[in-house]
Amino acid sequence: MLRCGMAGVEAVLASTRHVFPRHTHDQFGIGVIHQGAHRSLSGRGMVEAGTGDVITVNPGEVHDGAPIGDHGRSWRILYFDPAVISAVVADMSEGKTKAFEFSHPVLSGGPLIGRFGALFAAMTKGGEAPLEREELLLLLFAALRPKAGKEPHIPDAIRSVRQLIDDDPASPLTLAALAQEAGLSRFQLLRAFCKATGLTPHAYVMQRRIALARRLIAARLPLAQAAFAAGFADQSHMTRIFVRKYGVSPRTYAKAVG
Repeated sequence: MLRCGMAGVEAVLASTRHVFPRHTHDQFGIGVIHQGAHRSLSGRGMVEAGTGDVITVNPGEVHDGAPIGDHGRSWRILYFDPAVISAVVADMSEGKTKAFEFSHPVLSGGPLIGRFGALFAAMTKGGEAPLEREELLLLLFAALRPKAGKEPHIPDAIRSVRQLIDDDPASPLTLAALAQEAGLSRFQLLRAFCKATGLTPHAYVMQRRIALARRLIAARLPLAQAAFAAGFADQSHMTRIFVRKYGVSPRTYAKAVG
């Protein structure tokens, strides 16, 4: 995890055999596989990406990832807060829309590799270069030919439950309480929530808690305090979830962003 020169952007350089379970990100992600290959679930079903392929992910998109073969895989990726991409798309559409989604989880590299590489280098090098970063970000998305995205339909009852979790993921929750919020039975809620989000309510809560923990750690809160504030039973519980999702320990992450 590398220091990044633009607010709302995170840069990751990874080389690993780690198998990532199903999870989500709050951000848009775009990267390049530069060694090996992997297989992953995406919003478009199962996909495979190999050396030279561009990989993408949308906020909230349930995905996983496993190496193909015994040698792992390596990639570089940039994660963008939705507000960053909204501003880019609004600029490119002359204010007509801010909506955007990646329509393909894997793209053939080609010219995109060079543009991504230039942007990654500009984002992670030292010194002040805001003009260069902004230019390269716009040029990369111009090459992607972004199309306006549509938010997937989620029933109001499930949207209400999801909002309840999002507002305070650290609070103790029960399936019965969430079902009451939705006006459904516990089984109806479980089935409808899985269908709408791709995750069970408990799995979704864990995603929101670990995302909160990551933000608290980035704000330099001590690990034990971050675990408590994010709703985990203890620091070891937070660590297990953190490693499964991000492939590194909270302590490693804290050192990278500190």
